[in-house]
Amino acid sequence: MPKPPRMRAAALTVTALLLPCLLVGCSDDDSGDEDLTAQELSWKDCPAPSQAQGGGGRPSPLPDNGSWQCATMKAPRDWDEPKGDTIDIDLIRAKSSGDENRRIGSLIFNFGGPGVSGVTTLPSFGDRYEKLRTRYDLVGFDPRGVGRSEPVRCESDQQLDAYFQQDPTPDDAAERTELLDSTKEFNDACEKNSEDMLPHVRTTEAARDMDLMRQVLGDDKLHYFGFSYGTELGGVYAHLFPKNVGRAVFDAVVDPTQNSEQGSLGQVKGFQLALDNFAEDCVSKTEDCPIGGTAQEVKDRMAKLLKDLDSKPIQGIFPRELTESAATNGIVQALYSQDLWQYLTQGLEEAYDGDGSTLMLLSDSLNGRSENGEYSNITTANISINCADYKPRYTPEDVERKLPEFRAASPLFGDAFAWSMLSCTDWPVAGAADHPDVSAPGSAPILVVGNTGDPATPYEGARRMVQALGEGVGVELTYKGQGHGAYNGTSKCVHDAVNGYLLDGKVPAAGTVCS
Repeated sequence: MPKPPRMRAAALTVTALLLPCLLVGCSDDDSGDEDLTAQELSWKDCPAPSQAQGGGGRPSPLPDNGSWQCATMKAPRDWDEPKGDTIDIDLIRAKSSGDENRRIGSLIFNFGGPGVSGVTTLPSFGDRYEKLRTRYDLVGFDPRGVGRSEPVRCESDQQLDAYFQQDPTPDDAAERTELLDSTKEFNDACEKNSEDMLPHVRTTEAARDMDLMRQVLGDDKLHYFGFSYGTELGGVYAHLFPKNVGRAVFDAVVDPTQNSEQGSLGQVKGFQLALDNFAEDCVSKTEDCPIGGTAQEVKDRMAKLLKDLDSKPIQGIFPRELTESAATNGIVQALYSQDLWQYLTQGLEEAYDGDGSTLMLLSDSLNGRSENGEYSNITTANISINCADYKPRYTPEDVERKLPEFRAASPLFGDAFAWSMLSCTDWPVAGAADHPDVSAPGSAPILVVGNTGDPATPYEGARRMVQALGEGVGVELTYKGQGHGAYNGTSKCVHDAVNGYLLDGKVPAAGTVCS
């Protein structure tokens, strides 16, 4: 769903795995032009990630010391003109480790956002997918507009620093004007620097890229594992190509029935639930909670911190200060995963003593900022794809009318999420629809996994995805846990159910519950 530009609660699935290391140190026809479906990929050793992909070193060797391989696939820039200009879609794969005679095909991953680079994210999970690799080539990709796949470009690193420090909760007319001006400057920069790509980053076009990818990889069916926004992409694919769906799993499920306003409000409620759970967890420990004696005191102190930072920032990571925006971002980031709650406690404790460095590091992680001050294009891609997908365009007056409802849903996050609905105002490309169409009659079963404690994609979205996919398609599995998603956690029940379907074709009973 469209996310706050300065406290962008994008559906990131990799951060919880990587951040601790930083803190402590509708057609069934085959799509595409015949020439493109016949292309042969040239797989080579992977280069180091580009800045747009997030930077860093080359992917580490696979658990069996095998190497990740990378390639580029040609796709039409505009799927309405498949014989026109092409773009490069960046791919990565780990070849199957098992008996070639038992190999099923390729398993294509999308890790969400929108805007997450699959080329850098897939290797980050390494041995977590080793069982799946026994029967599949594991394949990740940068969707169009993301990473190395014709990345959308908007503002410079220095401009983004200022953008993410901007006050996201205007208190008067002057601050509201400043917020609107900042948003317009960002959107104008996107048009200036990426005018040719902005009309062509819609999810429907990424889904057509995946069907081309299926053919180029030599698979009769698309076997797919989508996380977060990746569930929306997978649902759109199933709608366009239901007869091409193989074994597919959706984890951390986007509600496909909601428009952008409803999605933002749903996320507000989801992050408030995660905040409530965090506060209760802290005070329930056998030792004293260092940030409050009761759950309500924990939340009250956090609210006071944000209010104080609105008027008087504290030192963050030199030379930047921790503003209300950065602190809110940091809190949101930590609520994505229970593994990060300890760092939220640490960051709050430090901030109460005037040190905002840990909360700022969490904020930087959410926004795709590296230690050297360079940004990936996750934010620009996130906004560009969402604004191209979703039709509604909101005015300040719309936000003012909705503020009471957002504040009631979350006193801490309500204002920022409500004002974030302006992020697509004056966007240079019209939005495609109020919400995606994922109806997929005739599709193979799709396993839909919902987490009861998911802050970013609230649990109710899984059931609505099952209903929207249609009778006999969606199969719901519930995980009673915390954090964004289920499979990348520790639940043996979830692992067994998902692996059993992807590896052996065993569809779990509808309504299965795991903990």
